[in-house]
Amino acid sequence: MFKRNLLKGALAGLLLAPLPLAAQEVTLKLHQFLPAPATVPKLILKPWAEKVEAASGGRIKIDHFDAMALGGTPPSLMDQAIDGSADIIMTVVGYTPGRFPKTEVFELPFMMTDPIATSKAFMEMVETDLQAGEYADVKVLGAWVHGPGVVHTRNPVTSLDDIEGLKMRGPTRVITDMLNELGATPVGMPLPAIPEALSKGVIDGTVIPWEVTPAIKLSELVNNAVEFTNSKEALYTATIVTVMNRAAYDALPDDLRAILDAESGQKLSEFAAQVMFERDKPGRDLAESNGTKFVQLDAVEIDRWKAKSQPVVDRWIADMETKGIDGRALIDEARALIAKHGG
Repeated sequence: MFKRNLLKGALAGLLLAPLPLAAQEVTLKLHQFLPAPATVPKLILKPWAEKVEAASGGRIKIDHFDAMALGGTPPSLMDQAIDGSADIIMTVVGYTPGRFPKTEVFELPFMMTDPIATSKAFMEMVETDLQAGEYADVKVLGAWVHGPGVVHTRNPVTSLDDIEGLKMRGPTRVITDMLNELGATPVGMPLPAIPEALSKGVIDGTVIPWEVTPAIKLSELVNNAVEFTNSKEALYTATIVTVMNRAAYDALPDDLRAILDAESGQKLSEFAAQVMFERDKPGRDLAESNGTKFVQLDAVEIDRWKAKSQPVVDRWIADMETKGIDGRALIDEARALIAKHGG
């Protein structure tokens, strides 16, 4: 009898004892504005997500929603990450003009010397300043820039004089200001709107890197391109970030957060910049096969563009002063960080 009661007690104890917790599974929604075949989703975000998933042993799953599949417009992506409509987003920072003023330093005319070095500099500034500052509402997983910006137009542009009066699309506040200073009529719009704007004559051209031109079939719409290969600095670049909802990031178990961190930060930023830069060549090759005519400005002409765009820098410094930011010091810091990383 004693043994039977003991056995019953043991069984009851087992039934009442908490079961071992199963490995926690987390599903994250990643939302971005580019079509699935474009470079960033296909060759950057999906491979990165696969690495995270593999390193977590399947405990993290990342679902991809491309081309604004979850709704909204590209300028709303940052707010979607903040309010939790999406767990992770990728966006061009300048699609939300004025909200991330320090980030704009990397977009100033003729600031970027090398996209990989500039991306590493951008991510370092995030780590030392911007994450706790203008990105405090989200967790920055990666920060980078694209390759040298190119001027694409319907009619040939061989000098600064030829851009006068052209309706030119620009992606961000700084770049549209630069286009205006160069003599064009700037039209701000996200990248997905470019094909329709060109086909309807809303714009005469756009600034965009070669890498993404195949995704919007740009060389089927315009066949003239101005490059700055004779300059150490690019005409412009745009800043890009992948960020995560802060609450979703903080809610991750410590080990899963460590796995996500290990695949993000400088590792993701450098990888993304390298892939985008390498994809410039296929984009350019496709344009060449479609009959695009290329103009490489000489050093004298490039100096004209630099001088003409200097007021953009001066205005940006003055604008930063109204926000309590030392713009000139920030420019010096950005250049020093780019040089530190090999640019």
